Amino acid sequence: MRIASSRMELLLGLFLIGAAGVAYYRSAGPRRRRLRALPFPQAWCDLLERNVALYRKMPQPLREQLHTHIQVFLGEKDFEGCGGLILTDEMRVTIAAQACILLLNRPARYFPGLSAILVYPSAYVVNSNRREGYIQLADEREIHLGESWNNGTLVLSWSDVSNTAHDVRDGHNLVLHEFAHQLDQEDGQGDGFPILDQKSKYFHWAEVLHKEYQHLVELTELGKKDVIQAYGATNYAEFFAVATEAFFEKPVLMHRKHPELYLELKDFYKLDPEAWHNS
Repeated sequence: MRIASSRMELLLGLFLIGAAGVAYYRSAGPRRRRLRALPFPQAWCDLLERNVALYRKMPQPLREQLHTHIQVFLGEKDFEGCGGLILTDEMRVTIAAQACILLLNRPARYFPGLSAILVYPSAYVVNSNRREGYIQLADEREIHLGESWNNGTLVLSWSDVSNTAHDVRDGHNLVLHEFAHQLDQEDGQGDGFPILDQKSKYFHWAEVLHKEYQHLVELTELGKKDVIQAYGATNYAEFFAVATEAFFEKPVLMHRKHPELYLELKDFYKLDPEAWHNS
């Protein structure tokens, strides 16, 4: 994954986005209309009430819109249980609902680069080869909760999906995090620059992103905490993902502490979660 490392690189990268960066993919047509028209089972509504705290806070018109997106998502994406996990409708619908929250009020492309979602029972081990140039230094085993790849696959730990979906106050949501990466990667790069609806908006996005990212880096180096998780100081891609988590899970605090960033995300997602939490 390419990570922009400086303000100048961020600004120069804007010119590489081109016209494709502001063009929305058209709906897949009749097939998606049929999927959207399917009745949404009451049993699914009930499990979302139980499992997804954000769903409980969401106004009814957004819930109804979300239902149609879930139908399309489940009709188009393949789910695969890994590590002995037997997938259930509860798992699929819980994951799909949180992913589709990121599509509300926007022309929905339904994560066009994504085809398969692999779900493990819990955190899983990944073998990582650490290299320096052409020299392999070590084989390391890393514990992962989720991953978003740009090869059409996304990986999740079900126990962490469930835990972070239930608690809307902790600022953590694994599905929102990994699917924010999917949005970021739609232009072929994971660099903190998702596709915006107007090309003119990229310059202000770059200014705000850079300033807020650098602020988080400074806080993290000092050992101080923020409403945005310290992991966001890793790079711009992770910053966008954890900022998305805070935007939906701690919108009141985020708006107060990071007003410019909150407004950028509000414009991007076409949603105002602060209003849900205040209602």
